[in-house]
This record gives sequence, C-alpha cells and structure tokens, in this order.
Amino acid sequence: MASMMFTDCSSSTATARLLLLSRSRLRSDRSSIFIRRFVGPHPMGTNSLRTTVHSASSSSHVIKATMSIESTAKVIDGKAVAEQIRDEITAEVSRMKDEIGVVPGLAVILVGDRKDSATYVRNKKKACDSVGITSFEARLPEDSSEHEVLKFISGYNDDPSVHGILVQLPLPSHMNEQNILNAVSIEKDVDGFHPLNIGRLAMRGRDPLFVPCTPKGCIELLHRYGIDIKGKRAVVIGRSNIVGMPAALLLQSEDATVSIVHSRTKNPEDIIKQADIIIAAVGQPNMVRGSWIKPGAVVIDVGINPVEDAKSRRGYRLVGDVCYEEACKVASAITPVPGGVGPMTIAMLLSNTLSSAKRAHNFQ
Repeated sequence: MASMMFTDCSSSTATARLLLLSRSRLRSDRSSIFIRRFVGPHPMGTNSLRTTVHSASSSSHVIKATMSIESTAKVIDGKAVAEQIRDEITAEVSRMKDEIGVVPGLAVILVGDRKDSATYVRNKKKACDSVGITSFEARLPEDSSEHEVLKFISGYNDDPSVHGILVQLPLPSHMNEQNILNAVSIEKDVDGFHPLNIGRLAMRGRDPLFVPCTPKGCIELLHRYGIDIKGKRAVVIGRSNIVGMPAALLLQSEDATVSIVHSRTKNPEDIIKQADIIIAAVGQPNMVRGSWIKPGAVVIDVGINPVEDAKSRRGYRLVGDVCYEEACKVASAITPVPGGVGPMTIAMLLSNTLSSAKRAHNFQ
C-alpha cells in the first residue's frame, strides 16, 4: 500500500501526529499539496469558525465551534442514487433486448495481478451482471508486451457485441499508457479518457460522446438532489485528468464560475471559502477543514483514503478529502465517505455503456 497520512480530524492527538507526518512528507515530497496549511492552527482551536444558529424557540445565539454541534448538512446519499440509476439502466437494457434483440456489452482489459485492480474489475463485472449488460474480460500477465494489449483493444474495437472498452489502470511501467488509451475507439471510450472526448468537453457547443465517470457522477448527484449550479461559484480541489479537470469543465458547462485549487495555489482556504459548491478530489485525508467552508456550501467529496483505526477490524477506516465531522456542521449538503461519490462511478460506467449501445444501433 502506498504511503499515506493517518488523521482523525476530531482529535487533538491526531493533530500533533499530523504535524510530524506533514513535516516528514514535506521533506520527501516538496510538491505535496497544501502542506503548510496542514500544520497551521487546528480549526477547532482559538481561530475556529463561529456559527449563528436560529431556532423557533429563541431569536438567535452564537455557539463556539469548540462546543458540540449537531450536524446540519443534508447527506447526499450516493449509494441510494446509484441504485436508482441501476434500476433505470436495467429497465432500458431489458427494453432494448426485447425490441431490437441487442444487449449492451462492456469489455475490460486487465494487465498484471494487482489485487486492487482485480477487485475493481470483479466489481465492474458484478455491476454489469446486475443490470443485464454482457461483460467481456481479457486478463494479461504483467510481462505482456504493449503490442499484445493493443491487439486485444483492436479486437474489441471491431467486435459489434462490445459497446464499451475499459483498460484498467494503472498499467505496468514498461507500457505507454497514452498510446494504449488512445487506441480505444472513441465510439467505445466509456471511460471518457480519449483526448477527442476531453477536447469536445472543453469546447462550447461540442458535446463529447462520453464524460469521465467520476466527474459525471458528481454532477449527477447535484442534479438529482435539485442543487442549482447555474451562476454559482464552484471550486474544484485537484487538477487530475481523471477527475479534477473534467469536473471543472462540467461545472463550467453548467454555467458555474469555476476556480481550480492545486498544489501551487496560494492561500487555498481563502479561495475554497468563497465556494457555493466544492468538489474535493486531491487524495489527502481530511485536508479540507470545516473552517475552510462557507456556511451553506455544498460539498462533494471524491476522496477515498484509508486512515489508521485501531477499533476497526481491518485496522483502518475510509475517509474523504474533507473532514466530515467538521464540514457537516457548516455545509448545507455533503457526500459521505464511503457511500457518496464511489457508488456513482460504476453507475456512470454502466450508463455510458448503455448510451454507447443505443447510439450504435440508433435506439431511442
């Protein structure tokens, strides 16, 4: 498992531990995002946010954030939304099969024997089975040549029963990831990583054939919870090709005013605090503190980070990039981790595969 920071945003002991880990990380990785902000004053300390609470029984009173405060944020239940989307896909797959005799197909190519990658592939196969999509799988050994992988991609490109092709990342170091991803037909690029799809996403009036699954899932959650995006100030934390950049492009296409916060951004919390909508996708546990969030903001947390937990049977638990215990007292709505964005990613993959099959057969 890769090195990681273990934090508990509700514990002062964890803050001290985080200070030591952050200093160590700074020495080993000068590009680590927002490291100087990690070692600043704990946001639940003397500089903590003050929250005004209004109730029917009293006019108003101010409560210090150091006191216990009930969660006020609506939980955006990604698991429930994903189940609803899967039900919709199941119905459409069945209708397509009944009316034109076509079943959507998704092919996954796995190179090597990484346990995490194998788990992801297995989960995708189960998801396909659950909605009636046919799954195809190619497993290649770690020492396979790039040519062998490209040969499988070419075969799936030419196979009319395959409507989506997914190359499980990461690939072995001896392979050129860009060459392999670019070999996937744009009409079957259900991951949305083809440069032509990203290029279309970036241009006004040019709709991509597919949108990357995780950012698409973030926007779908906002839509399904009736959260208005138009005219809002949005901040995306992280600028990866997989999540951060496409998420920013999607928000912009929805007429939000978008800022991207990254490892070279100065005073990131000042920018984040202006946001009506925050999408955090940086891979740092509990990085965004409650004091960084504008009261009433909507928080979409993409991060899935393991942190030490002696009480857990596995010895760890999963947390997001946002300190949930603090953020839920300030935000108006927030995704939990786990159970937020995670389930949406596979649901969007299934949705993209269905859309590809419909497009290929001109099925409305």
